[in-house]
Amino acid sequence: MEKQKIHYSELGLANTKEMFAKAMAGKYAIPAYNFNNLEQLQAIVTACIETSSPVIIQVSKGARSYANETMLRFMAMGAVQMVREAGSTIPICLHLDHGDSFELCKSCIDSGFSSVMIDGSHLPFEENVALAKKVVEYAHQFDVSVEAELGVLAGIEDEVSAEHSTYTKPEEVEEFVKKTGVDSLAISIGTSHGAFKFKAGQPVPPLRFDILEECEKRIPGFPIVLHGASSVVQEYVELINQYGGNLAGAVGISEDQLRRAAASAVCKINIDSDGRLAVTAKVREYLAKDPKEFDPRKYLGEARKELVKLVKHKNETVLGSAGRA
Repeated sequence: MEKQKIHYSELGLANTKEMFAKAMAGKYAIPAYNFNNLEQLQAIVTACIETSSPVIIQVSKGARSYANETMLRFMAMGAVQMVREAGSTIPICLHLDHGDSFELCKSCIDSGFSSVMIDGSHLPFEENVALAKKVVEYAHQFDVSVEAELGVLAGIEDEVSAEHSTYTKPEEVEEFVKKTGVDSLAISIGTSHGAFKFKAGQPVPPLRFDILEECEKRIPGFPIVLHGASSVVQEYVELINQYGGNLAGAVGISEDQLRRAAASAVCKINIDSDGRLAVTAKVREYLAKDPKEFDPRKYLGEARKELVKLVKHKNETVLGSAGRA
């Protein structure tokens, strides 16, 4: 029996078109936070309500499987309801992060996602174009936004893995955008997936703003996306290690550089690892200090509070999205 298709508007969600137009005009970036469970979603939405920030809540293929497709839809509806009950009007987009096939993107579109990413960055250029175009042709029938990627980010996060970065070639972006019809493009300028972005003890290389600026020239006014943009907050790394973890050498992207990127054509910045670190740090700390505790509401509640704090900081200080809803 074929599942009934659900349009994102039925869930009260928004796509990214108006979000990105406003972000580019206002010189800030829309936060795109990954979530895997209820507490993370509550924290993200709460922080964005409190900072009056538009938000993209996103899930990977693995997170979608973990949360369950049907449960995820109701979680998204719950997020929208949280906003309304708070008297807020912030727009929320539900986005598939790093979709690896047309079939996965189609399934997400049919189940109410308002935006999808098709990641063919590992493919030869023409194959990447063909795959992205196929997704666009399906998605645009339902007014769903499509993100694609040129260039490869190093690192490991969820089901995305690459040993080395391949910088985006600016001379390819114009042709790619024209041929595919995508709504935004993720580029590689030196960010990296996961918490171990660079070698500990060595200078962190600056982002390649020259590549970003050349891409802007070739596709003026077009939305650009940065993946792998967690700053790997050292406070959380130290807490995790203090209470039994082993994250020696975890290093991320400078927040100053991210703010500079957000003031350019970069209008969506993905943050996943920082959220994971905040949650894990507080859970480890809580259980280490109170080893008799076994009520998940206690330690997950503390983790949720810390994630609210982190998201508010990112919106206000790094992305510049606070007060923009």
